[in-house]
Amino acid sequence: MQPSPPSSPARRLALYALIVCALAVAAAVVSFVQGSWLGVVWILLAGLSSNMTWYYARRGRTGQDRSVTG
Repeated sequence: MQPSPPSSPARRLALYALIVCALAVAAAVVSFVQGSWLGVVWILLAGLSSNMTWYYARRGRTGQDRSVTG
């Protein structure tokens, strides 16, 4: 069995953002089922984390792992 190649920081961030997105969607569903309008906030968070997932996944695929520090 071959070891998996080391993942880039951008791909790791994409995975974390995907997990946050899935949890936010689950929280929104629970909120709406309970009759709370707080689910709107969870939907907005899911949208933000979804965009972050696409951004970091594309950045990791193209190999643009640059630091933002000055």
